[in-house]
Amino acid sequence: MINILFAASPEQFELYESPLLQGLAQRGIINTNVTTDYPPADIDYVVYAPSSTLQDFTPFTRCKAVLSLWAGVEKIVGNASLTQPLCRMVDSGLRQGMVEWVVGHTLRYHLGMDQHIVNPDHIWRETQPPLAQDRPVTILGLGALGQACAAALTTLKFPVSGWSRTPKKIDGLTCHHGLDGLLAALQSTEILILLLPDTPGTEHVINTQTLAQMPRGSTIINPGRGPLIDDTALLAALKEGHISAACLDVFRVEPLPQDHPYWQLPNVTVTPHIASGTRPATAAEVLVENIVRGEKGAPFLNLVDRTAGY
Repeated sequence: MINILFAASPEQFELYESPLLQGLAQRGIINTNVTTDYPPADIDYVVYAPSSTLQDFTPFTRCKAVLSLWAGVEKIVGNASLTQPLCRMVDSGLRQGMVEWVVGHTLRYHLGMDQHIVNPDHIWRETQPPLAQDRPVTILGLGALGQACAAALTTLKFPVSGWSRTPKKIDGLTCHHGLDGLLAALQSTEILILLLPDTPGTEHVINTQTLAQMPRGSTIINPGRGPLIDDTALLAALKEGHISAACLDVFRVEPLPQDHPYWQLPNVTVTPHIASGTRPATAAEVLVENIVRGEKGAPFLNLVDRTAGY
């Protein structure tokens, strides 16, 4: 018997139980139990939401892997009791959802759609935007989501640059890394997309100094992590006009407090952490694949690097 502990909300359990059992059965793993309550020493895998009340993994002596339902693992990667292999969630539904959200808001700013959607004075504006090929875009973060968004934007003819902590070579993409590379990436962009993980090395990557490197009138889209941005610095740049607009989906405190200054600025769009979410149907496929790999002794997918923090 393979025992899988589902350490997430009861509502999620109802959504995941059936696709997990069906997916495992289709892969030949039939003698399986998915539960929300089982002796820790008998658990083989933990399907885990970092918001779970489970925080002490010490009793899970038989557990082969902890499989996160979230793409971000910053809330659990530092848990000293979690010594088992930890896998973050990267599934096709989450990836496609992020691509759609990022492309939609990139096109929104590229085409200047807000001036037509919000036009209380009924002004006839005939200004045409440039073609995509003349609008440079930069993505900070070239993981699975960043690469997928870059590929979609490149298909639309946007010249896309990317930045990552370590050197990468990706077809059709100008890749930068390191401090000098970050400055170069910022200086050449008109639309900046943030898809970095939340680590001590990425906190406040967007600050007074880095904002000053961006061309005047550029825009920022952040579906990555709230701590990537120094809010005080961005608010100042938005009010002064150096940054023309920002679309922010993630924040240091969520829900964003009703008195937060972001709500008050007309050039800021606040969305409630909806850029992309985990879809049970596609996420279950990833969970099943990792359980199958665990039973075969094969390498897990999306294994977290504890040193890097993601």
